[in-house]
Amino acid sequence: MKKIDFILAGVGGQGTILASNILTEVGLELGYDVKKAEVLGMAQRGGTVESHVRWGEKVYSPLVEEGEVDFLVGFEMLEAGRWSLYLKKDSTVIVNRYRIPPPAVNLGKAVYPKEEEIESMLKTIAEQVFWVDAMKIAQDLGNPAVAGVILLGVLSSRVGGSSDAWLKVVERLVPAKFQELNRKAFLAGQEAAST
Repeated sequence: MKKIDFILAGVGGQGTILASNILTEVGLELGYDVKKAEVLGMAQRGGTVESHVRWGEKVYSPLVEEGEVDFLVGFEMLEAGRWSLYLKKDSTVIVNRYRIPPPAVNLGKAVYPKEEEIESMLKTIAEQVFWVDAMKIAQDLGNPAVAGVILLGVLSSRVGGSSDAWLKVVERLVPAKFQELNRKAFLAGQEAAST
């Protein structure tokens, strides 16, 4: 059973924690030993949020070390760029094409990097970088809150495991009234990954 290390990085309020909970449960569903750790930096105020999720035959530590990440999911473009040092040479990065400028940018003390700069930084290490308009897809589905589940749909197409296993967990972890919407979001993510 292959070890797989993930980092999900975003900004408070983007659904990063729900996505990491789903990813953790999917790993268990697929028969892996799983560990998870989260760091919330003033998450309620739009601060950074990162989740480390590790799947393996036996996982001892929840934290992924630098140079060990197999899959980085950036819920926000700059957050994806911040984690480039953690990537392995053959890693995959999935980036939501969405910007939430940090306070320093809003105050004029820093400049938000161009998309090409972020991509260049990631591509120096990662084997594959996938850009996804998850927020646009989520808005088209009627609810921007499902962008994280769309990103999981993209991730599932790279990681593997049956769609049924992923959807079973998604449906278990979201409120009943949002199950169908999240199901559509997950499938839209899988579809986006194949285009």
